Amino acid sequence: MSVSGAQAAAFFRDVARTRTVWWVRNNEGCPVPVATSGHEAFPYWSTEARAQRAAELWGPDFRAVSMPLDQWRNAALPDLAEEDLRVGINWSGPRLTGWDFTVSEVVNRLNHALSEAPYGQ
Repeated sequence: MSVSGAQAAAFFRDVARTRTVWWVRNNEGCPVPVATSGHEAFPYWSTEARAQRAAELWGPDFRAVSMPLDQWRNAALPDLAEEDLRVGINWSGPRLTGWDFTVSEVVNRLNHALSEAPYGQ
């Protein structure tokens, strides 16, 4: 499995366990970079430590922010779909690269992760 694949797998496993998603912002908003796929993507991370590393790479005024999983699923993801943005998953490395998915792909993968024991119990 590639590094990006391992990061994506860790994202869904971690989020299913903690029921929390992390993102990065500053006082002006959130970065929405063009992903390696060539599409604009809103990046999310599965742990505070991962998001904090990304915030540090983007600059000193960025910070990691948490969001409950239910809010992410019911509000943030539909907003991203409406704006035709993809979802960046656990981007890492000095250039913050990794996989990005459509919202429907994220929902399918998340539903699968939540249905696996012990997280879906």
